[in-house]
Amino acid sequence: MSANGGGSTPAPDRQRRGLFARIALFLRQVVDELRKVVTPTSEELLRMTAVVLAFVAIMILLVMGLDWLFGTLAGLTFGTGGR
Repeated sequence: MSANGGGSTPAPDRQRRGLFARIALFLRQVVDELRKVVTPTSEELLRMTAVVLAFVAIMILLVMGLDWLFGTLAGLTFGTGGR
């Protein structure tokens, strides 16, 4: 077992950094990732918004239909005669 108690020795290029050095590294990595972000054009944004709204509308209709079906079946089963 190694002196650090972890069972393996750290790689030479990965030495333990101080708190502020780790925070600075994290912030540099965040900025690097943000530079990779591609902003959609207004046409792409409108198209994606329409797709999401259409999907949500379809899911609402599906859930409403299933709710009606199960409610009607429960009403017929338990004698309330449906809705």
